[in-house]
Amino acid sequence: MSLAELSIKEASLKLKEKEISSLELTKAVFEEIKKAEKDIHAFLELSKESAFDDARKIDKKIDEGDNLHPLAGVPVAIKDNILVSDMRCTAGSKILENYTAPYDATVISKLKELGAIIIGKTNLDEFGMGSSTENSAFSPTKNPRDITRVPGGSSGGSAAAVIANECVYALGSDTGGSIRQPAAFCGVVGLKPTYGAVSRYGLMAMSSSLDQIGPLTKTVEDAEIVFRAISGKDKMDSTSVRAILNENQFDEEKFFKNLRIGIPNEYFSEGLDIRIEKIVRDKILEMERMGAKISGVNLPHSKYALACYYVLMPAEVSSNLARYDGVKYGAQSILNNSDEQINELMKIYLGTRGDKFGKEVKRRIILGTFVLSAGYYDSYYNKAQKVRALIKKDFDRAFEKVDVLFTPTTPTLPFKFGEKTANPLEMYLSDIYTASVNLAGLPALSMPCGEANGLPVGLQIIGKSFDEITILNTAKIVEKTVIKIN
Repeated sequence: MSLAELSIKEASLKLKEKEISSLELTKAVFEEIKKAEKDIHAFLELSKESAFDDARKIDKKIDEGDNLHPLAGVPVAIKDNILVSDMRCTAGSKILENYTAPYDATVISKLKELGAIIIGKTNLDEFGMGSSTENSAFSPTKNPRDITRVPGGSSGGSAAAVIANECVYALGSDTGGSIRQPAAFCGVVGLKPTYGAVSRYGLMAMSSSLDQIGPLTKTVEDAEIVFRAISGKDKMDSTSVRAILNENQFDEEKFFKNLRIGIPNEYFSEGLDIRIEKIVRDKILEMERMGAKISGVNLPHSKYALACYYVLMPAEVSSNLARYDGVKYGAQSILNNSDEQINELMKIYLGTRGDKFGKEVKRRIILGTFVLSAGYYDSYYNKAQKVRALIKKDFDRAFEKVDVLFTPTTPTLPFKFGEKTANPLEMYLSDIYTASVNLAGLPALSMPCGEANGLPVGLQIIGKSFDEITILNTAKIVEKTVIKIN
C-alpha cells in the first residue's frame, strides 16, 4: 500500500505517532503523480520543491513535540481558480495563462496556518463553466476509474487527483454541482457547504450568488475535518457568516432513531439511469431497515431549477468576466500590430476576448448579456429570480418534515469524451439534480453509494442551511456499505 492511499485521519495519526514523516508522505504523492499524470492530467501546475520544504518544516515541529492540527503535513491539491500566493492561477483559461496570484485566498491562508502541504493546482473547465473538464483551455482531465470517460466538472481535476491518490484531499468550487458531480463520477466524497459558510475571498468569481468552495476527500470524516478548517466568518467576504458548528458527539443508534429522510418524488423520474435509481433506492431501503424514518416529499418547482440556473448564472458570468479585457486583467491579444488597431480600445477588447476565451465561456457571456439587456430583463432575469425564491420555499417546506433529503447526484454514469460536447443542452442536464441546491443556498454532499458496471454511483444528501453536521453524520452511516450491480 502506497502512503498516498492514506486518508487524512490515517495520515495524521501516523504522523503523530512518527510512523511516517510528512516528507515521506509528500514524496509518495509525487511518485503517484509521476506515474498517473501522463494519462490523467489532473494538474496544471505542481509546486514540488516548496511542498518538500513545507513538509520538512512540519516534520521539525513534530520532532519538537508540537500539538498539530490533523491537516498538518498532509498534501492537498487546489483547484486552479483559487488563489495561492506566487503560484499561477489560470482558471483553466488562456486569458490568464501567465497570471501569478499576488495573495492567498482565505481558505488557503487557513490551510497554510494549519500546516497543510500544497502540492499544486488542478485542472478545471474554463472559469468553472462545464460538467466534464473538457472545456479546459489546456487539455481535458481523464477519469482514473476509466480513462475513456470524463471525470465530471468543473472540479474534475481535483476529483481525479483524489481518487488517483495524487493528493490526500483537494479543494474545489461548486456553482451548480461542480464539486458534487465530479465527486460522483470519480467515486469520492464532495461537500458543497451552505452559501456563506466558507469565504469566497480569493476564489475567481463565476457566479457570485452561487459559488462556494468545498472539499473533495476519500472519506466523509475527512470532509468534516477540512470543512471545519476552512469554514467561518471572513472580514474580506461580506457574504460569509459565523456558522455555529457544535462538536460532533455522534451516537449512531440515537442519531438514527430520530433521523427523518425525505425522498423528493421529482428526482426519480424520466431521464434517470435505471442502474443509478436501483442503487440509490436500495440504499434508501437499507437506511429504513436501520431505523431511519423515510417519507416522500414534493419539490414542485424543481423542474424549473435548471432553466432558472441557466438564466441567473450566465447573467452573473457576463458581469464577473467583464474585467478580463486585456487592459485591467488578462493577457492582451491584438489581431494585428497596426498602430491604428492598437490605438482603438474596442478592438483591443474584442481581439483579446475573442481570441483568449473558449467557446463555452463566450456562449455564457452572450447568453448572460442577452438576459440582462433592455427589454429582456423582466422577461428572463427578473422572472428567474422569482422562481429561485419559489425553489427555496419548496426546500423550506420539505425541511419542516424531514432532516435530510436523499437524491441521486447525477442522472447518468460517467459519460465518454465527446459524447455530449456537440449538444450543450445535454451537457447542462448533468446538473439537473445539483443546481437547485445552489439556487437555494443549501449544503449538500455527494458520496459513493455503489457501483454499476464498475463505475461509481453518487448519492446526494441535502440538508438545512448551516446543518452540515447532520449531513456528515448521515453520510458516515451510508459509507459503511457499497452496493454493486452489473
